[in-house]
Amino acid sequence: MPYINVRGVEHYYEWLRKSADTEDKPVIVFIHGWAGSCRYWQGTAHALSEQFDCLLYDLRGFGRSRGKPTVAKASEAVVESIELQSPSAESLAIQKLTYELEEYADDLAAFLDKLQLQRVYIAAHSMGASIATLFLNRYPQRVERAILTCSGIFEYDEKAFTAFHKFGGYVVKFRPKWLEKIPFADQMFMARFLRRSIPAVERKAFLQDFLIADYDAALGTIFTSVSKAAAELMPQEFAQLSVPTLLVAGEYDKIIPAEMGRQQLH
Repeated sequence: MPYINVRGVEHYYEWLRKSADTEDKPVIVFIHGWAGSCRYWQGTAHALSEQFDCLLYDLRGFGRSRGKPTVAKASEAVVESIELQSPSAESLAIQKLTYELEEYADDLAAFLDKLQLQRVYIAAHSMGASIATLFLNRYPQRVERAILTCSGIFEYDEKAFTAFHKFGGYVVKFRPKWLEKIPFADQMFMARFLRRSIPAVERKAFLQDFLIADYDAALGTIFTSVSKAAAELMPQEFAQLSVPTLLVAGEYDKIIPAEMGRQQLH
């Protein structure tokens, strides 16, 4: 399985492209949502592989990507870095990686640098769509067009956010690995997200991704994605978008209703 060191952390990634093709095709990068992995995008990538070389990766702390740098990998990043003045400064910067969505946008920029990709298309979902939005505004020269799926603007409500964080903490803490072995656990897990059923292999993949997500990353991104700061920042970020972007919302989406997506247009 291919891994690449991004800012001191091992990231899993994979290419999906037609092996018989010899022509250069544009690259589309897929970004998954909270507690997911690049497996979420497999079907879509297959459908688009005639027109694009599809690049899928797991966000830091999710799927098969590590959550934190190891000493060995930090040292590797030190050797490769030419921007910081000393190895100790580089190591300290790596150790201070946070779960702010802006950091994930910078992860993506470093990821593309490692693969020597200058300009790409982006397809992103949910939390990944927020990361993509931040990336689009910070690195607009690197994106041709973007598709943001199930993204929206949360209005800040202190009581609601506090309750969400408390509930989210319980959800992240209680994730026994044996849960996936319980009959119909995948169906119950996905019932909150789906209006129609999907194949069992996909349901199980969603559940597995949730169970293996790094604790700090899963909890940290709950607090950074749904926060007062994010509620104040993201409307500004959506308003500043200059890269041609398609917004896709689900008519029956209960997590991020279509109306929340429409608010991005105002």
